[in-house]
Amino acid sequence: MRTTLKRGVGRGHTGNGTVKTQLPPGPTAPVTIYRQPEPPRRSRSRLALSILGWALTVVLVCVAGVAGGAYLYLHESVAAVAPHSIDVKVTAKRLDLPIAGEPATALVIGYDRRANEAKGTPSRSDTLMLIRADPKNETISLLSFPRDLRAEIVCPGKATYTTKINAAYANCGSRGTLDTVRKLTGVPVNYLITVNFRGFTQVVDKLGGMWMDIDRRYYNSHSGPTGYATINLQPGYQKLKGSQALDFVRFRHTDSDLYRNARQQSFVRALKDQIRTSFSLVKLPKVIKVLTSNIEVAQGGGSDVSAKTVLSYAVLAYSLPPGHVFQSRIEGLEGFSDLTTSSENIGAAIRQWANPDVDSPKKATAVALGEKVKAKAPAAKDTSVTVLNGNGVTGSASNASYLLGQRGYPILTPPNGIPANAPSFDYFRTKIYFDAKQAGAKEAAKKVAGLFGSADVQKAPAAITALANDAMLTAVVGQTFHGTLAAAPVDQTPKREPANVVPGASASLDLLRERQRKVDFDLMVPTVLEQSSWIDRERPVRLYRFDDKDKHKTIRLTYKMGSNDYWGVQESNWEKAPVLGSRNFTRNIGGRSFELFYNGPHLHMVVLKRKGATYWVVNTLLDRLSNETMLAIAKGLRPISKVHTS
Repeated sequence: MRTTLKRGVGRGHTGNGTVKTQLPPGPTAPVTIYRQPEPPRRSRSRLALSILGWALTVVLVCVAGVAGGAYLYLHESVAAVAPHSIDVKVTAKRLDLPIAGEPATALVIGYDRRANEAKGTPSRSDTLMLIRADPKNETISLLSFPRDLRAEIVCPGKATYTTKINAAYANCGSRGTLDTVRKLTGVPVNYLITVNFRGFTQVVDKLGGMWMDIDRRYYNSHSGPTGYATINLQPGYQKLKGSQALDFVRFRHTDSDLYRNARQQSFVRALKDQIRTSFSLVKLPKVIKVLTSNIEVAQGGGSDVSAKTVLSYAVLAYSLPPGHVFQSRIEGLEGFSDLTTSSENIGAAIRQWANPDVDSPKKATAVALGEKVKAKAPAAKDTSVTVLNGNGVTGSASNASYLLGQRGYPILTPPNGIPANAPSFDYFRTKIYFDAKQAGAKEAAKKVAGLFGSADVQKAPAAITALANDAMLTAVVGQTFHGTLAAAPVDQTPKREPANVVPGASASLDLLRERQRKVDFDLMVPTVLEQSSWIDRERPVRLYRFDDKDKHKTIRLTYKMGSNDYWGVQESNWEKAPVLGSRNFTRNIGGRSFELFYNGPHLHMVVLKRKGATYWVVNTLLDRLSNETMLAIAKGLRPISKVHTS
């Protein structure tokens, strides 16, 4: 056997590592159709606009446009979000040009420009978020930055200095914020989206309100120059008006920015759920009018917004698989008014954000239920690969060999000095062939195919086996390979741990008995609770209708865990709530069917359906309850008639 890890060195290649660009397949096509690469300018433009469509869809509203009737209006309105302020126009020149076929990143700045502020007064950056859109893996990743996080501020024409990260926008505008985030994270930014919070409330109201789960009672009546903003929200799943939704996502007066970021990201999840289940095209023109009045979008390359591309990728975001919106957060934050953390924690959050583990909910479920986890693919060091040129582009196979070698794969060459060329050069899609005689070869092939993105997996035929030199895999690079590999996902499989629960039926039994006659479905009692939790003193139980026009009554139990974490149990006979449409899995446990809803590897909600009613166990904002604890609480739900306490 021969091995080589040298870039550009390999039989049959000159090693120039030629790279071509190609647009990913359109999201709305029923069949995947590939075309030859477009000219560079057109390809870059289309990708840039496509990812912009994703960003707009996730942060503000899925301009869902699933019917052609909205297209003409959309065509005129999308142009209105192009940069018009000097601040954003200048910053646009600093953005990174997106690479065709690769994930792209948008920096979202939500600022607070109030009507009564004097002209020239610096606006405050209340929201700072990176959004990564990956069309190949159908994922969207969110990473929020606490506004009180201390960072090195990069201000044009000034020496760098360290203070709260939101000072970058107040003192240096969009360009300072972009350069500050880029220095902090090392992440290229392809798009800039600035949003005035004045438009936030208007968008929510034009949508008819926003269905959200409120984890606890939020109340504050002190306002004005020396007081906190007023807020008056009850716990439970409910429809919020625009001003209420804004109060919720901006609140941070009795907790920290970590919780505030979680509230902002929960809004994004709720928005996607609602758009998917109840968005009406009748509302589209009004929503777009609000958007175009309060948003500016800049993109690398400077091309104008394409309504067609925004429309098609909005549909793609609309149809994301459940659990494919990933949320990352910066851990290890210390302090109160000024937050600090180590560079290692920032790096870990970026890696998780950039490489989401799509299989984490599935693996987490197996761990929590004690199911046998299917054998993983062999490690890279145990997976030998021979790479062959199947597209006729000089150096493509040697470049792929080098990149795989950098990932730890042993690289082999064909035996007896045979050139490293496939039997033909007419491969369009890259193919990963596996040796079926070697254990784990098929799983290994799927793993490597994921690195190539657009690649097929197939058992090796005789003609390929003759060139494989006994390698487990043979990769034949086709025209869909453009000189790069995707980043490997960060494995987020949690370790199994015992459920941290204790008996707790007495916490809510009497409260539920008092209200059973007021609802027309059986109430269930949580008979076990997380060990450090007890029913909340401020608002332990709430009986209400989901909204003023809704016929469904519902009960919300709120439990407090520690100082600032709250989890709850929602009980109702409304089986079509928007939030219930995004489950990951259904599992039969102890003879009852449970629906599981994940945030990455964290089990955020468990739903039991029984006799036309639904019972939801909802985790804390930060998913503090372990997966095993969440399942134990859900399994402990019992009808009132079967619960007795001494």
